[in-house]
Amino acid sequence: MKNFNWANPYPSTRTPLFARNVVATSHPLAAQAGLRMMLKGGNAVDAAIAAAATITLVEPVSCGIGGDCFAILWDGKKLHGLNSSGPAPAAWNVEYFKRKYGSGPDGLAKQPKRGWDTVTVPGVVAGWAALHGKFGKLPFDALFEPAIEIAERGYAVPPIVAGKWAKAADELKDQPGFAQAFMPGGRAPAIGENFRFADAAGTLKRIAQSHGRDFYEGELAEKIAAFSREGNGALTLDDLRSYRPEWVEPLSKDYHGYTVHEIPPNGQGIAALVALGIAERLDLRNFPVDSLQSQHIQIEAMKLAFADLYRYAADPRGMTVTPAQMLDDDYLDSRARLIRLDQATFHEAGRLPAGGTIYLSAADESGMMISFIQSNYMGFGSGVVVPGTGISLQNRGVGFSMDPASPNVVEGGKRPFHTIIPGFLSKNGKPVMSFGVMGGDMQPQGHMQTLVRMIDYDQQPQAACCAPRWKVNRDFTLDIEPNMNADVVEGLKGLGHTFKSVYDPYMDFGAGQFIWRLSEDDKDAGYVAASDGRRDGQAVGF
Repeated sequence: MKNFNWANPYPSTRTPLFARNVVATSHPLAAQAGLRMMLKGGNAVDAAIAAAATITLVEPVSCGIGGDCFAILWDGKKLHGLNSSGPAPAAWNVEYFKRKYGSGPDGLAKQPKRGWDTVTVPGVVAGWAALHGKFGKLPFDALFEPAIEIAERGYAVPPIVAGKWAKAADELKDQPGFAQAFMPGGRAPAIGENFRFADAAGTLKRIAQSHGRDFYEGELAEKIAAFSREGNGALTLDDLRSYRPEWVEPLSKDYHGYTVHEIPPNGQGIAALVALGIAERLDLRNFPVDSLQSQHIQIEAMKLAFADLYRYAADPRGMTVTPAQMLDDDYLDSRARLIRLDQATFHEAGRLPAGGTIYLSAADESGMMISFIQSNYMGFGSGVVVPGTGISLQNRGVGFSMDPASPNVVEGGKRPFHTIIPGFLSKNGKPVMSFGVMGGDMQPQGHMQTLVRMIDYDQQPQAACCAPRWKVNRDFTLDIEPNMNADVVEGLKGLGHTFKSVYDPYMDFGAGQFIWRLSEDDKDAGYVAASDGRRDGQAVGF
């Protein structure tokens, strides 16, 4: 058992949960939906699917039925990875966007941030079906009972969701179908107001009865494709029919006696592995947990990881280097040598040879553990909602580049660069923790910061979750949570770090869920779980 310091030195109203069966999500009703499945005899996968379906309703600012998902799962014997992110419509390429939107000052095609030309094939429903088909225990349709009940009867909108909803409404009110679905009475719901989503209830029933196939080749698919044609979108029935999720081998990197696992690109999980691999070479345990030196090294390691990520990571078919090259020990040695302890540095990509999101976790007493994440990307995704279905569609197409020289250049049938990443931790080949931190570019940074606290500094999961965070922005400036130690902030400025507060109502500093197995050998010892206070959620169990 890990020798945690069970104190929490950070202001918090939350305490860790101890139980043999656990579900942790960013909304209480979703967590309870998962727990209902376990009480019916279901396993962690059943719980995760029920929670995921429910959270499309109770946290629609972050995810929807028309989003993507990824998972890492321990089945009791081995680790599995699922990439259920969807590709670009077949018609997309650089010329498609140049014809419709023209070129910018740099000569590259312009790219919208919302609307039909950001919508890639949704993968989340296929992901639910794939997980259930391989690992589920209860009947598939039973998993949707809590979500359907909530959609029909409604729920009281909680404070954090209500705030994000209101901020999105003005921007998205003119997108096709948005106001009809998400602005009852002409506005976003207020805190405590009951929100019903009967259209989504009907869709969830069709998904439940067809094991997801109606979404890709039945009446639901036809409605999506017809609305796309009506809106001059590129997504077609053929795009939907041809989609299949992909089982993948998770990437792994050892860190101070543990092994960290992430989904390989097209996602950004490799950035967390690169950053930890660099930081390990400067051994953070030589410095106090919240010290200037520890934070500076982590920030510099993250900047180096992001420089490589943005240069090289994409759909594997477009990458010019391999993940193995990015994680090579000699290469990480060379990157670590670039870090100066007395000065912040601007880092470029290394030279290698060519070659709004929700996170939830569940674990059961049989030893099954699942790390699961799904998203529509930016708050409410594309803003497009298919009338009569409650299907809000993602805007993952924004993750493509319009630069023909980029490995991430837009192309029909290709997956875009993805931000959402589930994480998993093991030790000596045995499962330790399913975990994740939602929030755009914050996700690998959240993985790194919380793992360092738990592994290097023995902070218990809820304390690691509550600790103040920093965020490296896309331009390598820093954003800092206001509760971070003022002397450390001034010290970072003195080292040359540039600060910029980025208004980001959907991603902010992320929000995590953590389920740590208390014993490597004794299943009856159960788990300790934490849920991030930056969202409305909770960890529940029995």
